[in-house]
Amino acid sequence: MGKLEGKVALVTGSGRNIGRATLLKLASEGANVVVNTRENRAEAESVAAEARALGVKALPVLADVSNKEQVDSMVNMAMTQFGKIDILINAAAIRPHKPFTELTLGDWEQVLGVVLDGAFYCTSAVIHSMVKNRYGRILYFTGNNAMTGAPQQAHVSAAKMGLVGMARSLAAEFATHNIRVNVVSPGNVDTSRDLSWYPGRNMADTSKIPLGRLGTVDEIAAACLFLVSDDCGFITGHTLHVNGGAAFF
Repeated sequence: MGKLEGKVALVTGSGRNIGRATLLKLASEGANVVVNTRENRAEAESVAAEARALGVKALPVLADVSNKEQVDSMVNMAMTQFGKIDILINAAAIRPHKPFTELTLGDWEQVLGVVLDGAFYCTSAVIHSMVKNRYGRILYFTGNNAMTGAPQQAHVSAAKMGLVGMARSLAAEFATHNIRVNVVSPGNVDTSRDLSWYPGRNMADTSKIPLGRLGTVDEIAAACLFLVSDDCGFITGHTLHVNGGAAFF
């Protein structure tokens, strides 16, 4: 029996990188999974096939998490197929860089729409079922730069820190319903992300990481598994920093 045998997990942004690794980690522990990508159906189907090869059921769904109607439709599809959602991991995110003096309202709303509104929409869509079933595990993602501050990322940092506040409030509000809410804060991680998004390509810089290397998506996935499993049954409202010692909070 896996640690998540019989559970159902929805991981947004699970077509690649951290989201994909996390979904497959949960599947390897017996969870049936909902694979979400915004528009790449081939990517979603591929990850779903990988999950099924691990012996679980997988439902691929296209949905833009910044669109409430699409989120509600995705959750309804998952509820129709599986009857419940036990675990929600909000991995969908965008991280554009832009000087604050050049930020437009559209730039601001785009980031908050995916990162913060998307997490709100997804959480709102699953929380009633979790309360009814007296079981729920919810994870959000922040990052080092949100904690320390970083140039050209005011909109991203604001959205990411908003998730921390939401997680703490929800943890306090829903603990009596056996619903735990936590946050994972990855440091620099080796992914297929286009490093041209990052000025100076600093995501590949390991000089300030005491462990001397980038993290891996599997290490972040392992942290997620820990937080949604019974191994950390007495932890809620917490932010787990997985950054190789690059920063302490």
